[in-house]
Amino acid sequence: MLLKSLLQSLFVAMCLLLVPLTVSQAEQKATINRPNIVFILIDDMGWPDPVSYGHQFHDTPHIDQLTSDGVRFTDFYAACPVCSPTRASIQAGQYQARLHLTDFIPGHWRPFEKLIVPENAPHLPLDIVTPGELLKSAGYNTAYFGKWHLGPES
Repeated sequence: MLLKSLLQSLFVAMCLLLVPLTVSQAEQKATINRPNIVFILIDDMGWPDPVSYGHQFHDTPHIDQLTSDGVRFTDFYAACPVCSPTRASIQAGQYQARLHLTDFIPGHWRPFEKLIVPENAPHLPLDIVTPGELLKSAGYNTAYFGKWHLGPES
């Protein structure tokens, strides 16, 4: 068991040593000049809630560090007051009504109500090119973490 663990560690170390050899100097220079991008979308958090935006109650040291080291946006508006349409509009660059996503997925369908909610799309259209896909095609490493909530299985 110890030998197997040692061999695995040796293999990982060798792979890590070889990784820098696979990246050209031009690619390394291009990577250095590109900014890192971290986009944080937090449900039910108001814009003034972090300390870096003036709040005196909440303790938000990590968000405050990001805002002091990077760009701090002061005028940003959600496309809708609920999660799925807001995420969809950010991912698609389109208004939520154009995507037929005007309520959270799966939405709430109550045909007995006097005012009926329009039928909601079950997911973000697959032909939408997201910011992550666009950045990946430009050579960025991309990832999404947390609540996706743009399809029936999320």
